[in-house]
Amino acid sequence: MVKYIYQYKSWPHFTWNEKEVQVILGKVRHLQGKIFGQMSALGFSVQEETMLSTLTLDVLKSSEIEGEILNYEQVRSSIARRLGIEYTAMVYPDRNVEGVVEMMLDATQNYDKPVDEERLFSWYAALFPTGRSGMHKIDAAHYRHGKMQIISGSMVKEKIHYQAPSPEQVKYEMDRFLDWLNDNSEIDLVIKSAVAHFWFIIIHPFEDGNGRITRAISDLLLARSDNSSQRFYSLSNQILSERKEYYNILQRIQYNDGEITEWILWFLNCLQHALKNTEKSIGKILYKADFWDKHKNTVLNSRQRLMLNKLLDGFEEKLKTSKWAKITHCSQDTALRDIKDLIKKGIVRQEKSGGRSTNYELNNEGNRRLS
Repeated sequence: MVKYIYQYKSWPHFTWNEKEVQVILGKVRHLQGKIFGQMSALGFSVQEETMLSTLTLDVLKSSEIEGEILNYEQVRSSIARRLGIEYTAMVYPDRNVEGVVEMMLDATQNYDKPVDEERLFSWYAALFPTGRSGMHKIDAAHYRHGKMQIISGSMVKEKIHYQAPSPEQVKYEMDRFLDWLNDNSEIDLVIKSAVAHFWFIIIHPFEDGNGRITRAISDLLLARSDNSSQRFYSLSNQILSERKEYYNILQRIQYNDGEITEWILWFLNCLQHALKNTEKSIGKILYKADFWDKHKNTVLNSRQRLMLNKLLDGFEEKLKTSKWAKITHCSQDTALRDIKDLIKKGIVRQEKSGGRSTNYELNNEGNRRLS
């Protein structure tokens, strides 16, 4: 007979290999500090834009993990409005978008507040503003009333991948979880985020929305670990990228007796990948800021500034005079004059690859790079 982790006498006493975990935790903590240090060197408007983009990404990807695709502009507009950030392309969001944004912002902006039953139920209600999940009615003021199974296959050959604790156990299990979550123990908050993520998923206390609420709890604890409501990296985006292994490892660990080293190492590595991706993005932002600081007195026309910003933002197409002309709405002769002027100033160069047509790129040798 299959025995789940919560059916062992040791539940919920989790153990892990402290020595193995500390190695990767040290790297994660170093990256967290490095990223916040880099961001503090940037102007307020850049920090604001980076945070808006990160939170938008987090909301979109957390929902996408569950198969729900939200509208980018609606999510971004909702976040911008709630944080008082000016955003030119404001649109009116749907109720379900507003709900997901409300939950995520409450978790990250009010990270220092306790997480109690009432707060969890408010998140749950926000995820389902119509009181329904598809055809099913949602009771947003209680934990689930029915059994929870994760099943695949047809009704004839269905396979049960996981069965959560019975509905009669959920209240007791959640009380224990919330007591631990709000306890100011000495456990590192990044590790606590990993454990909380796993523990909540195992209980699966709600009829629906458990994954998104789990990731909101993880984000709340990561905000506590940063001691900041400013968010510059997205765990949900990285989990989506590694979704297959995410589900595989959850399935493997659910059967053991509470030894969760493998899960914590996976979580920390996933977080490290998210931080490294953010570090690369910040590197581009810093390089762009440095570029414009270096060329603040360089005489450039509006077409040149437009195209340089596109190149600095990672323009992926081959840059030809015809492409320049099309984007800036000018003739190819004018485009060529613009480009030759930038070559003369050491900003742009002809690509070394050659070929039948001439392509151009930023002259990184002539523009100071940041380490």
